[in-house]
Order: sequence, then C-alpha cells, then structure tokens
Amino acid sequence: MLMIYLALKYLHILAAVLTISGFILRGVWMMTDSPKLELPITRVAPHIVDTVFLLSGIAMVALLSLNPLAHAWLIAKFTGIIAYIVLGAVAIRHGRTREQRLIAFAAALSVFAYIVGAALTKSPASWLAWFA
Repeated sequence: MLMIYLALKYLHILAAVLTISGFILRGVWMMTDSPKLELPITRVAPHIVDTVFLLSGIAMVALLSLNPLAHAWLIAKFTGIIAYIVLGAVAIRHGRTREQRLIAFAAALSVFAYIVGAALTKSPASWLAWFA
C-alpha cells in the first residue's frame, strides 16, 4: 500500500508542476496574443493534466480512507482546485476583455499558491498556518 500511495503522491506532485507550468506558459501566450493558444495540444493537454491532478488527489484520499469532511484542509484544497480551473478558463479562453483575463490569471496563480500552502501545512489557513 505504501508503494501505491507514494506513486500516487508523486503523480499528484508531477501533475501540479505540469499544470502550473503549462498555465504560466499559456498565460504568457495569452498576453502576447500568440497563435499557439489555438494548437490542438494546447487546448487538450491542460484538461488531461488537470484531470490527473484531481483524480490522483481523490485516489490518495480514498487509499488512506480519509473523510474529506473531517479534514478542513482537504475541503480547502479541492475547492481551491475547482476555483483554479474556473479562473484558468476565464484567464485563457473565456475572459471578455484583456483586463478580465489578466485579473483571472493573477487570481488563478494566487489560488494555486493557496492550494500548495494548504497541502504543505495540512491547514485551510494555508501559508498563514506557519505564523499561527
């Protein structure tokens, strides 16, 4: 079971690194009006990576038999992932104006930083938990 958990954990971390790296790259392309945003791989890959990110997290919770309702940091993390995905969609595709896209981009980056903090501290206070 430990080996399966570690595999899921490293898959989750890899997906986190890939999702934020790809998002930043697509954000730069959005800001520069790059035609690369229209490539099929650019449109499909983020959905695959985000799905792996979410499912690997759910699989770890299931493997450890954790009740997400009993762990506020897990609720915060999953809520944050959904918010990150929605804000990312607004930033890259669905924002009506450049200003909306830039605000959504910054907000998505902030939410992602919050998610990482919640994961590392095991607290919904995220990074602020280290100061409490």
